[in-house]
Amino acid sequence: MRIIRNIKEMVQAAQKRRLKGDSIGFVPTMGALHAGHLSLIRRCRKENDFTVVSVFVNPIQFSPREDYRKYPRNLIQDARACQKEGVDILFSPVAKNMYPKPFRTFVEVEGLSDTLCGHSRAGHFRGVATVVAKLFQIVQPDIAYFGQKDAQQAIIIRKMVEDLSMPVQIKVMPIVREKDGLAMSSRNQYLNASERKDAVVLRQALNLAKDSVRRQETDASRIIRSMRALIQKKKSAKVDYISIVDFQNLKPLNKIKGKALVALAVWIGKTRLIDNTIVKLKYA
Repeated sequence: MRIIRNIKEMVQAAQKRRLKGDSIGFVPTMGALHAGHLSLIRRCRKENDFTVVSVFVNPIQFSPREDYRKYPRNLIQDARACQKEGVDILFSPVAKNMYPKPFRTFVEVEGLSDTLCGHSRAGHFRGVATVVAKLFQIVQPDIAYFGQKDAQQAIIIRKMVEDLSMPVQIKVMPIVREKDGLAMSSRNQYLNASERKDAVVLRQALNLAKDSVRRQETDASRIIRSMRALIQKKKSAKVDYISIVDFQNLKPLNKIKGKALVALAVWIGKTRLIDNTIVKLKYA
């Protein structure tokens, strides 16, 4: 496996592979790789001739009050995991090279970025869209792989690719969970033992929503109230948002019709966790 830190070197490596006719698969990450990331890498390797994984903690998607400086970083450990999985290139650029001063160009997907996580994290998805657009330009992938846990991110990236006619296919893979149902996340390591037990309530609340829809409950506000009441039973939990939205445009739903996204963000102690599930009325 080759580790590349230089942008021009990565561009040249990608161009060389494309000239050979190889398909390039790409898994963009912020590192602290876990089983969820590894599932994306395995799918990528299976479907492509050449696999690139990026590890880059993107500063412009963090607000000043968020955890950019303490976000978990261990490039050596990530490199070992990538090598074990048969990754061809691990691309880990330096922030000052990704964003040379003065950096004035940003990508924003309007109408999808200011709801759900975007409501409480102003500018977050502008940072996400900008870095992903830049990574696509550098790596030149045929297919890029994202996890369903970041559902809003995946929807935004798909729309960006469509609007800007980017020649890359976006594939979204299922959420990988711990045995108790907690969605795998790099931030889970922030939780202490008590908080870790409480965090399972996110999955329990989503299961409550799924069960309600199976019983043909269509009133979104009623489902959300039940979910909130369940979460609030945990002393360490504080709800950021619980929303039921249209799966395509992320608009809030009063009544569930067809396919909907149930998404939530909850503070467990000082750690903000997200999760989601897709529901569909059986006879909608």
